[in-house]
Amino acid sequence: MKNFPFILTLCLLMAVGCKKEKDREPAASDVWDIDKNGVPQFISTNYIEIGKIYRVSRFRSSVGHDYSDAFEHCRSMKHYFQPSDTVNWSDVKIFCPVNGEITRVEQEWTGTKIEIVSEKYPAFRFQIFHINLAVNLQIGDKVTEGQLLGKHVGTETYSDISVIVNDPTHQGRMVSYFDVLTNEAFQAFVLRGITNRSAFIISKEERDQHPLVCNGDTFVSQDPLENWVVLQ
Repeated sequence: MKNFPFILTLCLLMAVGCKKEKDREPAASDVWDIDKNGVPQFISTNYIEIGKIYRVSRFRSSVGHDYSDAFEHCRSMKHYFQPSDTVNWSDVKIFCPVNGEITRVEQEWTGTKIEIVSEKYPAFRFQIFHINLAVNLQIGDKVTEGQLLGKHVGTETYSDISVIVNDPTHQGRMVSYFDVLTNEAFQAFVLRGITNRSAFIISKEERDQHPLVCNGDTFVSQDPLENWVVLQ
């Protein structure tokens, strides 16, 4: 997924039905300069039932496949949430993290991927993968923070989420889900034994010092870095 302009749809491997012509793209004014303004912590509702999660992949890990932006390459710049073996994966609820609008709906090889643009920070978009939707969502639908979107598809794959920021270059920069969580929302992870949100992030500098090798979107090298954070 590297070096694709932000205006193009980010599609998963094996995904089908990528309807780029119907996606609602960012307005020219919906821009956020991360270098100048930093990343706002404005997400106060976790998108998934944290109590049912066993572990979370780290930002820039080698879990899954290459999912990078125009500024980095060969790394997974999203988070996978693996439910515990003690729960029914298809019962794990998925919630809307923000007040906003649906800007993409795509049928994947399993479940549905949706993209939500934040009403408060319209440069920020959230992509949530592999959902069994509770209702039929369409591009342009309004959604509210905490709204039940559906449930995770099941044991076929993990749940995953990415955060894309429309930067001044309009190429799109990815940031960690944990970068945008409020301290109150992060308390769910503190209660599971993780006291620092940086535990979920491999820094750009550390990843660059331990680069991965990709063949297309596939990681083909061994990763010396820890890829997962296990919740207590």
